[in-house]
Amino acid sequence: MHKTLIVSDELSDLESPDLQAISFERYLQDYPKKGEPNTRVINLCDVSIYLSQGYYCSLLAEARQHQVLPSVKVINSLRSKKDSLPVQIDVSEYLQSNDDTTALFGTAIYLYFGNAADTHLQRLANRVFRKFPAPILKVHLVPVSGRVLAQVERVSVPDLAADEKVRFHEQLRRFTQTIWKTKSEDKKYRWEMAVLVDPKEANAPSDGQALEQFVKAARKLSINAQLLSREQITNIEHFDALFIRETTAIDHHTYELAVQAEEAGLVVIDDSQSILRCCNKAFLHDAFSYQNVPTPKTHILHSFTDDNLQELEREFAFPMVLKMPEGSFSRGVYKVKTAEELKQRLTELFQFTALVLVQEYMFTDYDWRIGILNGRPLYASRYQMARNHWQIYNHGAKRHVSGGFDTLPTFEVPKAVLDAAMRAAKIVGTGLYGVDVKEKDGKPYVLEVNDNPSLDYKVEDAYLGKDLYLQIMGEFQQRLEARGRQ
Repeated sequence: MHKTLIVSDELSDLESPDLQAISFERYLQDYPKKGEPNTRVINLCDVSIYLSQGYYCSLLAEARQHQVLPSVKVINSLRSKKDSLPVQIDVSEYLQSNDDTTALFGTAIYLYFGNAADTHLQRLANRVFRKFPAPILKVHLVPVSGRVLAQVERVSVPDLAADEKVRFHEQLRRFTQTIWKTKSEDKKYRWEMAVLVDPKEANAPSDGQALEQFVKAARKLSINAQLLSREQITNIEHFDALFIRETTAIDHHTYELAVQAEEAGLVVIDDSQSILRCCNKAFLHDAFSYQNVPTPKTHILHSFTDDNLQELEREFAFPMVLKMPEGSFSRGVYKVKTAEELKQRLTELFQFTALVLVQEYMFTDYDWRIGILNGRPLYASRYQMARNHWQIYNHGAKRHVSGGFDTLPTFEVPKAVLDAAMRAAKIVGTGLYGVDVKEKDGKPYVLEVNDNPSLDYKVEDAYLGKDLYLQIMGEFQQRLEARGRQ
C-alpha cells in the first residue's frame, strides 16, 4: 500500500477530498511518521531556484526514502542557467511519420505526468518523460540539420493558463492512482510487466489467487509483474510487456491498449489480432470452414424471412442454437425450441448485430477446454454443464452458475480432440488460447477459440499447479529475450 502526498506552494488550487495536498512546512515537520505506509511525493513547489523550498522538498524526500517526482537529479538537469538554452533531446524517431511537424514548430506543448493532449504526440511525450520525469514540462520543437529536437523546460502550476490548469488537475488525479516504478525494482528485475485487471469484474478470467501466482512466477524470471487497472496505466511505454487478464472486446479499452502496447514495442498476450479473431464467432466459423476444422453444423444469417426460417427448420430441426458473433462466457448464446421462439429471438438479435450464427444443438455432458500457448498444449479441463442447464454457465441462476470440472494432463486427452484444438488455435495465432471442443460419438467438434481464457486457482492449474504460471511467464521471458536480440 502506498500513500501519495502532494506538496505545493499554492494549496488553494488543490483543495479536493481525493487529493492530499500539504505545504512544504508541514511536510518538513510532520513526515515521516511512524507506522506510515510507503510514501510517494509529488513535488509541485517552485524548483527554479537552487536551494529553494522546492529543491529541498525533493532532497529531503530522497533522504526519507520517499519516492519523489521530480528527483533532485531532474531538477538540476532542467534548472535554467544564465545565458544558456533549455535542455534539448533528439525526438525525430518519436514523431509519427504522417505528422505535419512544421505546424508544431514554435508551439508550446505541455506534458502533464508524461501525457500530451494530442494523442499523436504521445510517443514523443513518453520519450521526454522517461528522460525527465517531472509533473509539468513545456516542450518546443525545433529543426536542426534535418533532425527535430525538443527543448524541455520545467513549469510551475501558477504559470499555467486556466484551461491548462484544468487538464493538469485531471492528469494529477489520474497519476495519484498509478503505481510508480522504484529504483530497487529496476535493479532487482530485468523487465517490467503490466497485468491488466478489472477489480470490479464479476467473471474475470483469473481470480485473485491465480493472479498472485502469476506475479510470483514472473518475478522468478526477473519480470516485475504489477496488477493494474486501465486507469492506473497512464503510460504503456513504461513497461516491457502487457498481459491482459480482463475480459476482452473489440470496442473496448482492452483492444485499444493491446494496439497501443504493440505499437510501443511491448510483448503482448493476447495480441490485438488474437482479440479481433477470437471475439468474433463469424470469423472463427468462416476460418474453420476453409481450414476443415470440425465444427457443429453452422449457418451465418444476415436477415430472415418466413421462407428462410422454414429452410432453417428443415436443415437444423429444433432445438437450435443462436449466437451473436461477439460474446463471452456463454453470453449472447440462446437455445430456441419452436418456430415462434426462433422468429422472436432473431428479431431481437438483429437490433444489435448485422449477423447471427445459427448452429445445430449438440448436447454433451461436458465441454473440453484445451489450453494452448504458442502452438503447444498446456492444460486440459472438462467443464460440466451447469445444473439443470444446457451450457457450462447459467447466468440466470442465483446459485450453481457454472457446473463442475476436472483438469487432467494433456496426454490423457483423446488424440482427435487435441488435434482439432491445435488446428483451431493455429488459425488464430501464437498467443494463449482456450479452445472449446465437444466430443460426440468419438468425434470432436470445435465450438470456438477464446483469447484470454479462464485461468483460476485450483481449476485450470489443478494438474500443473505452479508450473502452469511459470510456463506462461516463461513464454513472456522468451519473447522478451528475442525482442532484445532483434
